[in-house]
Amino acid sequence: MIDIFNHFVPKRTFERVRELVPHHPAMKAFPEVPTLWDVEERLKMMDEFDGLQQVLSLANPPIEQLGGPELTAQVARIANDGLAELVNRYPQRFPAFIASMPANNVDACLEEIERAIGVLGARGIQLFTNVLGKPLSAPEFRPIFRRMAEHDLPVWIHPIRGANSPDYATEKMSENEIWFTFGWPYETTACVTRLIYSGLYDELPGLKIITHHFCGMVPFYAGKIQLGFDQIFFGTSERNPQAEKAGLKRAPMDYYRMIYADTALNGALAATKCGHAFFGSEHSLFATDAPFDAEDGRLLIRTTIAAINALEIPKSEKELIFGGNARRLLKLN
Repeated sequence: MIDIFNHFVPKRTFERVRELVPHHPAMKAFPEVPTLWDVEERLKMMDEFDGLQQVLSLANPPIEQLGGPELTAQVARIANDGLAELVNRYPQRFPAFIASMPANNVDACLEEIERAIGVLGARGIQLFTNVLGKPLSAPEFRPIFRRMAEHDLPVWIHPIRGANSPDYATEKMSENEIWFTFGWPYETTACVTRLIYSGLYDELPGLKIITHHFCGMVPFYAGKIQLGFDQIFFGTSERNPQAEKAGLKRAPMDYYRMIYADTALNGALAATKCGHAFFGSEHSLFATDAPFDAEDGRLLIRTTIAAINALEIPKSEKELIFGGNARRLLKLN
């Protein structure tokens, strides 16, 4: 089993981030989860699950939130060096890592992509759904996607949204953790939609994007994707005015199905069935979002494995989800 979207913060990286943003909520929360930063605790936890491997990625906060362009480039290098060291020390446990990017510095991103992939052996990069409020579909970020298409390696997209994104226009803060529970799935959905309508997949049809949490709201709202608002009044069953306005070469639904999505749904079986029904076995990848649960990751791993095993599909398709797709996309031996 290859868990392709879980999180770890090497100690040196954590110490550097704590220096930069000592009052960030993560700095109080992360020490409470030892499997997030203590590799020995992580390995002991993984020992409880036969054959489990993990592709490591950095946890929140996004690097671009930590400072100016020059500083974030330095932090990205520290983070990627730390993750690469773990992969080199424990290749049977951690077959690869996902490189972190200083997304507020596109030139530095391009340099770090070459270093992380060419020198450190990263198997892709992680971006967040927005960069300090800017959509990933903005033209300034397109060179990053072009470079990853050239490498033929995936871009992982992680949702980011804070309590400072209010639920209503008359308020200043989100309440009841709505920013997290529902805001993150919305962020993912909005991000991939903007990327599609920006013409990204028409320009880079071979691009591989991996989304967290079965791509947010996309599977559940597939019907609304199929029939847009303007389409109801000004289009036809086969003609979408918004797609035409954007100059898309294919129906919008076709682009959503080009996305890859992971199974990190906290083990919810009905949601897992819904996500798999949309993306199919070849575009679904095992991921847990560990270690972010009350059992330091054990709950997420245990329940996600159970949810995939409960899918009524052939064993060969489950093997694709648990590891075959990851080996193919990440080019793992």
